[in-house]
Amino acid sequence: MDTIDVKRLLRQPEGQFLERKGCYEYIKGQWRLRKARGVARDVAETLSAFANADGGTLLLGVDDDGNVSGVDFAKDRLRVIQDAPKNLIKQPLRTNINEIPFQGKRLFLFTVNWMPGVYQLTDGRYLLRIGDSNMPFPADQIELLKSGKRKAIFESRIEPTASWDYIFKELIVDFGKRIGIDKSPEEILFEYRLIDYDNGNPKFKLASLLLFGKDPLRWHPRCGIDFVKYEGTERKLGRELNIIKRARIELPLIKLIEEAYKTISAQIKERQYLHDLFFVEKFEYPTFAWQEAIVNAVAHRDYSIQGLSIEVCMFDDRIEIRSPGLPPEPVTLERILKRERVHASRNPLIVRVLTDLGYMRETGEGIPRMFEEMEKNGLYPPKIEIVADSLFSVILKNQPMYSIDDMEWLKQFSDLDLNPNQKRMLIFAKAHGNSFTSRNYQKLCDLGIYEAGKEIKEMIRLSVITLNKKGGRIYRLQPKQKWGIVEEPTEYVPLKQIIYKKGFLKNSDIQEALAVSRFKATKLAKTFVEIGLLRREGKGKGSRYYAVKG
Repeated sequence: MDTIDVKRLLRQPEGQFLERKGCYEYIKGQWRLRKARGVARDVAETLSAFANADGGTLLLGVDDDGNVSGVDFAKDRLRVIQDAPKNLIKQPLRTNINEIPFQGKRLFLFTVNWMPGVYQLTDGRYLLRIGDSNMPFPADQIELLKSGKRKAIFESRIEPTASWDYIFKELIVDFGKRIGIDKSPEEILFEYRLIDYDNGNPKFKLASLLLFGKDPLRWHPRCGIDFVKYEGTERKLGRELNIIKRARIELPLIKLIEEAYKTISAQIKERQYLHDLFFVEKFEYPTFAWQEAIVNAVAHRDYSIQGLSIEVCMFDDRIEIRSPGLPPEPVTLERILKRERVHASRNPLIVRVLTDLGYMRETGEGIPRMFEEMEKNGLYPPKIEIVADSLFSVILKNQPMYSIDDMEWLKQFSDLDLNPNQKRMLIFAKAHGNSFTSRNYQKLCDLGIYEAGKEIKEMIRLSVITLNKKGGRIYRLQPKQKWGIVEEPTEYVPLKQIIYKKGFLKNSDIQEALAVSRFKATKLAKTFVEIGLLRREGKGKGSRYYAVKG
């Protein structure tokens, strides 16, 4: 590896495909070489997490602050580190290891490719690379992860009739310049695992032909994007056909996204709002939200489905993006709607290229941020669903959920990390005498009584609202000066030790600890539940109370 590549790895932020590790630790005022076994454990954790995701690179000998400190272990200790992929990971992990002299120091580069299998550490843990972290992965979902990986092989299939005549070498060179790689087109494709060799002859993978091919449609008849703009809010046919613009965008994927951005952005309107005697101009859709939906559609679509294109349909009130294929396992629609930070790639080779180009950011972050951007702009959250059993659909509405004045009013709660449901309820309360009921919450936010109750208790804990003590289960907005985390009542303090030891409280524990009657203990427990310190499970004498985290 040459100096340019090392400098690029030092500049590149850590994330989905890159991590840097130092071999020194700061103890008692001085830097000391870490134990080789500890470094080996870190290496094994990161490499197994990379292999379980999309592959990646570990640069050993660089501290968290970017300082190049080097790898200074004796030969036998260095062997412990280099053998970590086969000794600390069940089913030894195939790893490329390169020693690199740099700035008078010795660095080591560990590289693992995307692998079809799932790798477990010898201590029993499974890790998955999500963003810049190695996240624990539940053992009961390993089969789902394996299933998803088995379906991710399509983009890697070799196209036997392909040759350099079908590749835009200029696009590869341009790609290299944009990401700081000064190499030949062949070297770049090989580095990104987009090309294999058979007796010295290049063999091109489908992903390379979709990304850089002169005619991607030769290899996949529907790998582009169909854009249609309709007049009105619904599709009409025949004499009432209401299509006012149609574009079929068919380009190599590396150019497809940018061309889609240009085509669609030209149709997105700017709207003016009168606020504080000034006109404010805003796009009808947040740029990040609709562009993220486009990128996800290109990166994660199921390319084994060859009869369907990505479809983008624009109406007066919404934009719909449909992509062929279900979410790759273990990602599910339910987990997406919960905004969980979860990731799996159906097309890891394509994702790697799009990520290095900056189209994609940390894995697992795009859709949650899409929700945040819509909410920040006062719009309804994205509607995400599965259509016709095989299409992943994202719908963005341009109708504001809040007025400009409501948005300004909500800014006073910005430090409290309230979710969209809680903010909607505050707007409702402001318009209804500064109060609401649990039934109002359930109906407005389309939640069950348990989910609504949980979110209401969190607002009580933050002292944003208080329960009307006169009865009727009416919740009222608190004055701003009373906001903040609710202080623990004096009676609650001795109960915390009991919860720490037993894991829960019973009525009899409260009676004994506080020397109160059963009736008084029941009343106190109810109060602690209402202010969000405890949650109750069970009924009657079987009731148990558990601490609420957060």
